[in-house]
Amino acid sequence: ALSRTAADLESLTRECPGIETLCVDLADWEAVEAAVGAAGPFELLVNNAAGAELQSFLEVTRSALQRSLDVNFGAVLHVSQIVARQMIAQGVPGAIVNVSSQASKRALRDHAVYCSTKSAVDMLSKVMAMELGPHKIRVNTVNPTVVMTDMGRINWSDPQKSAAMINRIPLGKFAEVDDVVNSILFLLSDKSAMTTGSSLMVDGGFLVS
Repeated sequence: ALSRTAADLESLTRECPGIETLCVDLADWEAVEAAVGAAGPFELLVNNAAGAELQSFLEVTRSALQRSLDVNFGAVLHVSQIVARQMIAQGVPGAIVNVSSQASKRALRDHAVYCSTKSAVDMLSKVMAMELGPHKIRVNTVNPTVVMTDMGRINWSDPQKSAAMINRIPLGKFAEVDDVVNSILFLLSDKSAMTTGSSLMVDGGFLVS
């Protein structure tokens, strides 16, 4: 498991004592290479780390852009490279799930950078699926609507803002963490053995509204 904070590590250790955790700055490619390279081999990978700094298009800053590119896109590419190389070297089939967003498919106000990085993840995943398929490695994305994580609550805590979004979701609610987890588990499992290069929408119907 890749974790971003000491609190995350402590929580994971309490809940899942059998899991080995690593605390790594995903923007530091050398540190990631050393930590992840030494932790394998892997058969499954979920790239879930992300950040959302909301700015209007005209106010996007270079620093916000770089941070989002480093974590939302660059880390997905780099960690997947390390893990896929290990899978290929071991000669084992594998599955990679990249957590994208409904924002990769629909423009959202003040989400210029976030929407763009998630769209990049979708296309990266398709290229990965094409190139890694011959090695029996499947690559898919899950694309949730707003999820009630800490980040989701921070960015969608304004009732007026959240109501406008919920009104566009036919099921009338945001996603819970388990909604996304269950979709990821499906894509990691043999139950999706013939699925690769696909995006599984977990959006309550947002994109059809």
